[in-house]
Amino acid sequence: MVVRRSAGVLVFRRGAAGVEVLLAHMGGPFWAKKDLAAWSLPKGEVEDGESVEVAARREFAEELGVPVPEGAWVELGEVRQSGKVVTAWAVEGELDPAQVVPGVFEMEWPPRSGRMREFPEVDRVEWFSLEVAREKLVKGQRGFLDRLVELG
Repeated sequence: MVVRRSAGVLVFRRGAAGVEVLLAHMGGPFWAKKDLAAWSLPKGEVEDGESVEVAARREFAEELGVPVPEGAWVELGEVRQSGKVVTAWAVEGELDPAQVVPGVFEMEWPPRSGRMREFPEVDRVEWFSLEVAREKLVKGQRGFLDRLVELG
């Protein structure tokens, strides 16, 4: 059985209020009215023959329309999410959510209508404290927050 793999980057910053992480609200009609457990770190599928780090960098840029902030990449390891393995890195840096220009994907909507529509990969990006991020992040990715805290 072939395991689907995704890779992503969790951007974080340190401030007076503590550590904050940058999360993206997933785009498309399924997620439109959901908030809790409907956010993700920018990530996507690893293509055949592609390294997971290259995929993480590419997917971040595709989803947000901006490059990963400059900084050291710290491995956060892997988690299982919805039948796939997600590998992530933490990068300390700044990113203005107003600069994000999300990529788009196409899907049939409404279902079985025969009509194809475009939707943004993500419909908004925000900074959250670790406490709030734990509620916003999809359950399968919450382990990345624990690992970020362990790194200090």
